[in-house]
Amino acid sequence: MNSQHTRNPGAPLDLDWVMGARVNKSAAERRVATLTTRRTVKKDWQAAWLLRAVTCIDLTTLAGDDTPGRVQRLCAKAKQPLRPDMMEQLGVADERITVGAVCVYPNRVADAVRALQSSGIPVASVATGFPAGQTPLPQRIQEIEQAVEAGAREIDVVIARNYVLTGDWQAMYDELRQFREACGEAHMKTILATGDLGSLKQVYQASLVAMMAGSDFIKTSTGKETVNATLEVSLVMTRAIREYLERFGYKIGFKPAGGISSAKQALAWQALMKEELGDEWLRNDLFRFGASSLLTDIERQLSHFVSGRYAAKHHMPMG
Repeated sequence: MNSQHTRNPGAPLDLDWVMGARVNKSAAERRVATLTTRRTVKKDWQAAWLLRAVTCIDLTTLAGDDTPGRVQRLCAKAKQPLRPDMMEQLGVADERITVGAVCVYPNRVADAVRALQSSGIPVASVATGFPAGQTPLPQRIQEIEQAVEAGAREIDVVIARNYVLTGDWQAMYDELRQFREACGEAHMKTILATGDLGSLKQVYQASLVAMMAGSDFIKTSTGKETVNATLEVSLVMTRAIREYLERFGYKIGFKPAGGISSAKQALAWQALMKEELGDEWLRNDLFRFGASSLLTDIERQLSHFVSGRYAAKHHMPMG
């Protein structure tokens, strides 16, 4: 994550701000409907937007059967996400296009760090009792410390959802401050697990608390909830980012995750970022997709763009 901007130090918890939060659900729904109904990106620009999307992917494997071999293959894909012949045809053969990061479980961090050595691609690790966040606090903090020690430069932490559901914002804030401290130099991406949070208002409130606690990024989902990233939730979170920027002057990153598997969806999220937060949020220091299968579809669309037909899936192995 290239820090061209000053890192968010966090702020004292402002409960008046949190309690005064309001979200108009029907207005949010109307707003996001415009992202999918009107054609936001013209045909010739689509390839450029999709190339940009590739650089914003956190290529992720969070499976129970992850092995060092699977992580190595994923890292090879991260370093060269697009086939050389396609890069040539797109006229970007000389550009270094890699994904934004590789995201794994703490146990696999060392494998990923080894495989990505000298590539400049950071390793992100989930931690803090992912995905449920229900393990004892000392254990969750220890997980962060172990992942950082193994070489993770980004830590995707999960909040304990019960604090949001019961309105215990102080407890949520205090835990996240401790997580942030344990992260040290590593950037903290806070997963709100929005599908578990009940209402858009609670998503907005949780976003504010996470940013005041020092999050570098806020992320929609673990990918393991029944409802993952939606445009409505993403709109609410980006509005919170905008309000935090206006109030404190710090730029917080955004990461939708879970269920984003098509190039068309990627374009809708990019349009949301551009329209709500501006061009800076189209780069990977402030925007990531948490995804495992999105890259395959983007490759198919780019292949279609250069050749006029869709390539067979087996030409684009994900490892």
